[in-house]
Amino acid sequence: MEEKVLSFQDLGLSEAMLKALEKKGYGYPTTIQQLAIPAFLQWKDVIAKAPTGTGKTFAFGIPMIEHVNAEDESVQGLILAPTRELAIQIGDELRGLLTYYQGIRVAVLYGGAGIGAQIKQLERKPQIVVATPGRLMDHYNRKTIRLDKIQTVVLDEADRMLDMGFFKDVTRIIEKVKNRKNLGLFSATISQEVMTVSWMYQRDEVEITVEPKKEDRPDITQYSLAVTPLEKAETTLRLIRTQGYERVIIFCNTKHMCQRLSDELVRAGVDCDCIHGDIRQSQREKTMQRYRDGKLAVLVATDVASRGIDVDDVDCVINYDIPEENEYYVHRIGRTGRARKKGIAWSIVGNFPEKAKLDEIAKFSGYTIPAMVLGANGELTQEEVKKAPAPKRRFR
Repeated sequence: MEEKVLSFQDLGLSEAMLKALEKKGYGYPTTIQQLAIPAFLQWKDVIAKAPTGTGKTFAFGIPMIEHVNAEDESVQGLILAPTRELAIQIGDELRGLLTYYQGIRVAVLYGGAGIGAQIKQLERKPQIVVATPGRLMDHYNRKTIRLDKIQTVVLDEADRMLDMGFFKDVTRIIEKVKNRKNLGLFSATISQEVMTVSWMYQRDEVEITVEPKKEDRPDITQYSLAVTPLEKAETTLRLIRTQGYERVIIFCNTKHMCQRLSDELVRAGVDCDCIHGDIRQSQREKTMQRYRDGKLAVLVATDVASRGIDVDDVDCVINYDIPEENEYYVHRIGRTGRARKKGIAWSIVGNFPEKAKLDEIAKFSGYTIPAMVLGANGELTQEEVKKAPAPKRRFR
């Protein structure tokens, strides 16, 4: 029997939400959204494992907004995120969903930015707060935020947040939300820490698992290019120019390499900028906004940004350095092929250890990453696999 394809209308959403989704061009919910939204609307606890790019933010953001009482100026929904980049991204997505609502406000709180402007945000009485755990505790201790009226708490990227040492802060925050009706844990992997939080604070939770092999897996064609280390920058430049990519993200493993490559591309006439940990938060936000607005063609970033970039029409992701962790590769390439569009990911391999690492990533993730050759004029051909020489027969 054929499975029925659900629309957002089938999920019983309000007219304001349906209009916002239509304006953003979303016609059908992804698997995680189909399963999580009805559970949240019924105030159930949810623990969800789903790969990046499958629409987790809408899965908890839509029902959270639907539950808000716009006439009540208390904080009613709380979303915790591990990084400021992700917190900003979630805040932007929620505001996009609020286009046709009146009187619902969102505040975003994170470290590395002035606390005064955030206090002003809280004085405007937001009903939804997105925050990193450390900064939220800072506001709570200053008595600039109250948590007693919060109905829904969501931990996004729960595995990463708890792995980053926020376990104590997160559990303390959950315990201070005395009138919580439900708790959502969203994660790419269900770690022991995530399971512990679920066991401690969830009751009769709805478990959702979206396998990467399902139709929600981003449609990303992946290739590798083997070059000498000295040819990496020139190859990256030629790849961008000859393949006609208009919006590109390049990932490097270190801040130094990120800055160096960005400077080289700018000298070559590429409209490019970079974000990494040594750049001031305000400057990083400006650069990200320029990239989102289409005023910047190429963004060079370290992994600090790999989970905080939410742009639906990135043509191509380039791994200038092969990431040190298998999971980082998945999150990096997940910046393209979003919103059911097709994406392309390239990995520039400069030595044997990098090739070995990429082979391990391919095996771990179940990806096929064919090796290509980039000709002088941009023509691409598949690299010939050299056959091992046949062993010589020895005659006695």
